Amino acid sequence: MYLVRHTETVCDKGICYGQADVDIREPYLTIFEEIKKQLPSDVIVYSSPLLRCKKMAEFISNAIIFDERLMEMNFGNWELKNWDEIPTEEINPWMKNFVEVQVPNGESFQELYARILDFIQDLKVTSHSKIAIVTHAGVIRSFLCYEQQLPLQNAFSNNVHYGEVIKIQM
Repeated sequence: MYLVRHTETVCDKGICYGQADVDIREPYLTIFEEIKKQLPSDVIVYSSPLLRCKKMAEFISNAIIFDERLMEMNFGNWELKNWDEIPTEEINPWMKNFVEVQVPNGESFQELYARILDFIQDLKVTSHSKIAIVTHAGVIRSFLCYEQQLPLQNAFSNNVHYGEVIKIQM
């Protein structure tokens, strides 16, 4: 299985975006070509429906299975805000325990992880052997926690770069 993170977004550094449907920075076609070369030609593609993943998935394949469970963490009230502008009384509890503390009108990392576990269970009953999942850093970290049996609080020990392809065994 191949986990593929979308390329860099148009958002300025320091902006919190999760499920906000932001576009990707151009030029990206050369990067897409490099990513596609790392994948089997007969790969089955699953993708987050968000534009920053959708564009890449459509470049890789004509047959894509879009799944909302592959969307990034919902940052609720914090979406498209500068991280420095989020009130300390909201962000401090989350920073101390992002696994369990829910973002106001959003979700916790534990809730994101539960979505991914549900997706993984569905994947296990398919007959697909060559799968690429075009998605987001938080989702990829969830897959890696599952694969590596890492506690969720250690999710950020896995760096996930824009446009990175990570091969894992499920």
